[in-house]
Parts: sequence; structure tokens; C-alpha cells
Amino acid sequence: MFARLRGLLLGAPKNLLDPRIHHNIALIAFFAWVGLGSDGLSSSCYGPQQAYLQLAGHAHLALYLGVATVATVFLISASYSNIIELFPSGGGGYLVATKLLGPIPGIVSGCALVVDYVLTVAISVASGCEAIFSFLPQAWAPWRLVADLAAVIALVGLNIRGVKESVLVLTPIFLAFMLSHVALIGVGIFSHTANLHLVLGDTVRDTRLAIGDLGLLGVIVIFLRAFSLGGGTFTGIEAVSNSTEILREPRAETGKRTMLYMATSLSFTAGGILLCYLLNRVQFQPGKTLNASLFALLTQGWRLGDFDLGTAVYWFTLLSEGALLFVAAQTGFLAGPRTLGAMAVDQWVPKRFAHLSERLVTQNGVITMGAAALLVLLYTRGSVELLVVMYSINVFLTFTLSQLGMMRHWWDERRSLAHWKRRFLIAALGTAVTAGILMVTSVLKFREGGWVTLVATGGLIVFCFVVRSHYRRVRRLLSSLDDVLTNLPLPDPKGLPELAPDGPSAIVLVESYAGLGIHTMLSIQRLFPRHFKNFVFVSVGLVDSGQFKGVQDVHALEEKTRGDLEKYVHLATRMGYYPEYRYTLGTDLIAELEGICLDLIKEFRRPVVFAGQLVFQRENLFTRSLHHETAFAVQRRLQFRGVQVIIMPIRVWDTRRAA
Repeated sequence: MFARLRGLLLGAPKNLLDPRIHHNIALIAFFAWVGLGSDGLSSSCYGPQQAYLQLAGHAHLALYLGVATVATVFLISASYSNIIELFPSGGGGYLVATKLLGPIPGIVSGCALVVDYVLTVAISVASGCEAIFSFLPQAWAPWRLVADLAAVIALVGLNIRGVKESVLVLTPIFLAFMLSHVALIGVGIFSHTANLHLVLGDTVRDTRLAIGDLGLLGVIVIFLRAFSLGGGTFTGIEAVSNSTEILREPRAETGKRTMLYMATSLSFTAGGILLCYLLNRVQFQPGKTLNASLFALLTQGWRLGDFDLGTAVYWFTLLSEGALLFVAAQTGFLAGPRTLGAMAVDQWVPKRFAHLSERLVTQNGVITMGAAALLVLLYTRGSVELLVVMYSINVFLTFTLSQLGMMRHWWDERRSLAHWKRRFLIAALGTAVTAGILMVTSVLKFREGGWVTLVATGGLIVFCFVVRSHYRRVRRLLSSLDDVLTNLPLPDPKGLPELAPDGPSAIVLVESYAGLGIHTMLSIQRLFPRHFKNFVFVSVGLVDSGQFKGVQDVHALEEKTRGDLEKYVHLATRMGYYPEYRYTLGTDLIAELEGICLDLIKEFRRPVVFAGQLVFQRENLFTRSLHHETAFAVQRRLQFRGVQVIIMPIRVWDTRRAA
């Protein structure tokens, strides 16, 4: 019953060896625009408002602000299109900074992205619930935080089912937002076409008067402050480059097309809203957003016979804004786990973040992003004002590091690339703009909650260095073990050993041809000299986010798994034992090993399963969380089925304490 319920909620497992599996689950540019572009579009619900309100009575600057917003969107998008072309396998800001600037800038960029995506989920859900609860009776307000938490949990469940499934469910909301906002922005602009020349003249006149009163520097300061504090408008642009592995082949072309869709829609929406504020002289009204005031003004008096069409359009537009904010949380659930997966492959975070579920999603990353978002919502009590401040810092740190890395790349390649100057200029301008926004926002908003984001990011960076140090220490131990055991001086066999049908058989679980597996085999021989006549080596090619980027990667993993097992067979033959091997590919290591072992006990008589396990001198929750503990998990499962399992320990000494 549990299996059926799980299948109903999460869906049936996907077949890794299906040659069309990548094609079937990958996103075309349109659906990638929906799943990854919604974050940027949703920022038009609050980014332009934040910028416009900072103009401090100088509304005429909104025209320049709109032009600067559109130019910045296309500038950052062009820079990230170059990143997609250079890194089509994904990784985004983390991979770019790592490859082009070094591992330390890379991990800073990666941690900033992870925290930013957690905040993306939190602020999107909190803003969406706030918009919806504004239509409900005031007596329901105490339940808003509960609704926030429930929405995050629902999104976690939806994303565990799969990327494509989650995007398809949320597509109608995205389309409703685009339809309503394009129509109303068009009305807000084109209804003033006859007066546009007057608006331009008034803007120039008011700007000259402001320069006369405040000086050119004073006007520039007001403009740059508004531009920087409205920088939340540009968040989400980086999401495509972080998630190209979920795009349809050819990924680079699909990614660049998605970036074009995103840049066009975001620049039209954000720039158009700023222009509408100016043309329609929108004023701040307590308890209402500027967008709500604008849409109410635009739809006032619309009637279709006796039907109040204006009110219906007004509510539909605001509801689509609130609902789109839930879709925007998808960016955090799509790009965040993939950033964690890339960091896990490089051993900055626990390796389990690179694992895929049977639905071929980075399930551990999805659950972690959801859990972190729940903690953030509980800490902030769902306060959108505080979340906006926390949210608008980290993404510009990643923007700056990524584009700085691209500057270095184009400069290094200047002798071999004909068009390096244009690309270098794009990256340089992008670096200057995003670095300026980062500095202004960090300084002005530090005491208002920005410090929380910086502390959380710093804490995550420290955690990553601790994890990396542990993995490196273990790797050094295993490397010395590999050096000793992979070159054993064994004689060539005089003949091929034959299967002993009634003899005891050792089923040895191995990962790759390395010191750990060889140590396990030698320990069996030492503890049970010449007792076991047959050896069967069992391995699972674990498909994680590092391999699941194309059919060729899965086939390469299969070839490697088979090749490693053949080396074990050759070793056992030279030691005088009859060897065989079994393997499979999968995403659930424990379940696959259990299945193979249960099949083997039906084939071989008197079998005993052996598995090697690293045992640390001072075991704790931290060290256990960084390793699979495969041996203990398989032992628990198989012993309950009546199969004898023996774990062969490999000791890891605490050299730091010993020193």
C-alpha cells in the first residue's frame, strides 16, 4: 500500500537506459522560460516599485530609470548568454567562478547562489500569500504564516515528482500573468501616445530644474540610489546558466533562446511598469502596491454592458501577480539543487546532494531547499519587507564574480578570438553595474537585515571548507591505500580456476577498482584462508547529477563500471579463485545492491556478502552525514532477509589529534 501511495504521489520510476529519457524530461525553451524565467518576471511585482519610491519626489527620473533598467536586463542577459555558450553543461555562477577565477571565488559564488535560491523560495511564497490574503477577511491574517509553510511543503512535493511535471502544472499561471500584464502595460503606454512628446519635454525641463537645485552630482546620487535599491528587478537572470542540464539539446542554443525570452519579457514588464508610473502619475497609497494603484487607474470605468469589466480585469491581474510569485519559487527548486549538485561533485558539500532519485531529480537538494526556506519563513515570520532586503544582495555577488571571470577569459583569449573586444566590453560593463548595485545595497541595507544574509552565506562557506577538508583527508588515506594495493606482485595463474558449485561463495560489494575494494578482498582471504572457492564482485554504477547530462555520460559510466569489475576478476584469478561479476546502473545505491544480492543467493550455494566500510577513530554525526554508510544499510536489509553480511572495516585515524 505504501509503494502504491508513493507511486501515486511521486510518480513511477524513470528508466535510465531509455535512449530518449533525456529528450523526454528536458525542457524546450518555452517551458524553460516558464520554470526559470518566472523569478525574474515576478520581481517586476516589487522591483520597479522599490526603485520608483526611492526617487524622492523626482518622478521625472523614472524615464531614465526605465531606460537604464531595460539596458541592464539586456546587458546581464547578453553576458550570461556568453556564459551558456562557454559552459553548456551547466553550473552557472559557481562553475564560471571556479574555472575562471579559482576554487575560493567559486565556492563564494556557489554559497551565495544557494542562499539566494533559498531566499527566492521564501520571498516568492511569502509575497504570494501576502497578495492572496489581502483579498481575504482580516480575521484570517494570523493564518498567513501557516499558509506560507504549507505552500513550501506543497512545492517540495511537486518538484520531487520531476522538473517537467512541476513546470507543466504551473504554466497556466505564468501565461495568465503575461497576458494580463502585457495588455495593461500596453494600455498604460499607448493611451498616452499623443502626449509622449510633452512627457519628454517635461522630463528634460524637470531634470534641468533638479540639477539647478541639487547640482548634477546630487541628481546622479538620487538616480543611482533608486537604480541600486530597485536591483531586485534583475534577480533570476542567472537561473538559466545554472540549469542548462535540464534543457533540450542542443543545450547552448536552447539556453540562449530562453535567455532572449527572459530578457525581452522582463525588460518589457519592468521598464513598461516604470514608464506607466510616470505617464499615469501614480502615487503611493497606504495598503496598496504601486502596481495595484496603476492597474486600478487603468481599468477604471471599463464596462461590458452591465458587467463591470474593469474590476474583473483588475482582480484577475492582481491574482495572477500573487500566483506568479508561487511559480517564481520554482527557480529556487530548479536551480538551487543543481548548484548544490555541482558543489557536491567537487566535494564542497556532502556527496548525497549529487544523488538523483528514481524520478531523476536531485531529491536531497529539493528537500534541503524546502527545509531551509521553512526555517527562513519561521525566522522572519513571513515578513516580505525583511525578506526583500535579505534577498537582494547575494545574487549581485554572483553576478559580479561570474562576469569578472568572463572578463578574465576574454582577455586571456584575445589573441585567438576575433570578437573578444565586444564580449570583453559586455562583461566589463556588467561587472561594473552589478558590483555597484552590490556595494550600495550592502551598505544601505546592512542594518535592516542585509547582515543576516551575509552571516548565513559566510557560515555556509565555512561549512563547505570543513567538508572539503574532511574529504581531502580521507582521499589522502585512500590514495596511499591505492598506491600499495593496486600494484600487488602476484604471479600469473597456471590455469583458469573452475566454479565450485557446492563451495562457499563470497559476494563482495565494491565501488571501483581501488584500495578499498582490494583491502576487503585481502581481508576475506586473511580471515578465512582458502575457505571461499568462488568470488562474485558486485557494483552499481551510481548515476548522479555529475553523470546524468546525456546518454553518452550514462554509457561511459556503464563502461567504467564494467571495466573496474573486470580488473577485480583478473585479480581474483591471479590469486587462484573462481571469479564472476554482476553490475547494474541506478540512482538508489542500496536498493540496487540489495536486488543483485538477493538474485545471487539463489544462484550460488553457501553465500556470504562482504562489504568494506570506512570506520573513523572518532565517529560522529558529521562524518556519518558525509559518507554513504552503504555497508551498514545493506547489512540491515539483507540480514532481515536471512542473508549473512560481514562488514570489513578500514580504519581512518584522527591524525590531527594524534599529532
